[in-house]
Amino acid sequence: MINKTLKETQLSDGTKISDLVDAEKGIISPRIFSDQEIYDLEQEKIFSKVWNFVAHETEIPNVGDYVTRFVANDPVIVVREDENKINVLLNVCMHKGMHLCRTDSGNTKSFRCIYHGWTYKADGAVMGAPAAKEAYKGAFDRNQFKLVNARVERYAGLIFATFNQDAAPLDEYLGDMKWYIDLYFNRTPLGMEVVGEPARWIIKANWKSAADNFASDSYHTVMTHYSGVELGQLPPNPMFASFGVQVAMENGHGIGVIGAPPNIPLPEYLALPKEIVEAAHAKLTEPQLEALRRSNFVPGNVFPNFSLLNVMQLPGLEENEYPIPFMSMRVWQPKGPNEIELLSWFLVEKEAPQEFKDASRDNYIRNFGASGMFEADDAEVWSGIARVTKGVTAKKQLKLHYIMGLDAEHEQGNWPGPGKKIAQTTYTEQNSRNFFGYWAQLMSEES
Repeated sequence: MINKTLKETQLSDGTKISDLVDAEKGIISPRIFSDQEIYDLEQEKIFSKVWNFVAHETEIPNVGDYVTRFVANDPVIVVREDENKINVLLNVCMHKGMHLCRTDSGNTKSFRCIYHGWTYKADGAVMGAPAAKEAYKGAFDRNQFKLVNARVERYAGLIFATFNQDAAPLDEYLGDMKWYIDLYFNRTPLGMEVVGEPARWIIKANWKSAADNFASDSYHTVMTHYSGVELGQLPPNPMFASFGVQVAMENGHGIGVIGAPPNIPLPEYLALPKEIVEAAHAKLTEPQLEALRRSNFVPGNVFPNFSLLNVMQLPGLEENEYPIPFMSMRVWQPKGPNEIELLSWFLVEKEAPQEFKDASRDNYIRNFGASGMFEADDAEVWSGIARVTKGVTAKKQLKLHYIMGLDAEHEQGNWPGPGKKIAQTTYTEQNSRNFFGYWAQLMSEES
């Protein structure tokens, strides 16, 4: 919620963010999905201030392993310095600003700039430069040229970074979301591992459309993914995706846990193999086990743009096939007001049998990989929103209505987990209002 007693940030035409977003009523201007000035302000007000997910620990298991990612629009190197230390370095040479590391991943003892050869250690310290003594005549003080380091904190194998020295600790920022991260990322003693590199592709859409979809929108399932109904992967009942709980948490985080409809028997525990269920019983609390038992389809979003998807899906079109679950996480990396680079990872429990790991990954690729059926459905919708809402009339006159569930937000139900819960149905836009409310709060604050 925006504190209107404080001085509020204004756009160049005098518009205030509170003129564009009324989260309490669920009224939002489409301008926030297409305006270049708003996008630029997001980089300053949101991405440069909060914790950003950059990698999973299993992507860089060995000393010297690295991946290159982004924090806001800033390129970074995520590198393992030693067994316990992971650094996130601004991927810019301190000499003349050249892009330092230009590969997606690898293993190295140092990073050398191709422009003049300045070379850096895994902690960002300068090792040296060609002919430094002669060229700089004693003025080359390596202690002055360390790469810019981000703050780095980890939770359940997830690596987060921020360049904001005043940001609250990650533990505080995640808040109640940690309970759900443990449930879906950290439910066995050995934990999850990333398999392969993240798939990456471009979607001509605004990052908020995707993040909001994963935080809040199970209502779209039967219509957007109707091809799944026609192919027998989803039931035709339009209420199918409504049976569960939607949970809104502090700092804009949100998750939905969809369970089995009363008249459709579905496996418990996401149809995970018995080895994983048994391992989960050794790791999770009783309330978490109850939540996992009731889970069938789980989308969620850690604000701003880090989403998870833990679902069970039929692997194909044969009768009597047993659902196979898969776990994916994704980052909706903004590349402009109407462009996202999507990074999508597949994860699986380290304890899982190899046969299950292979089947789970195949099912992920088939349904939510770059050419997956359900992934393509979502991308078409998000890009459609971007196409039709950037006209002058749409920006000035159109109001979007995120009003579902406004009269039901007191229905807490018997869900065992923390957060503000709507337990009678997941057909509510509570989490959308929570997401955009926190977005508006950050966007409105004076720097």
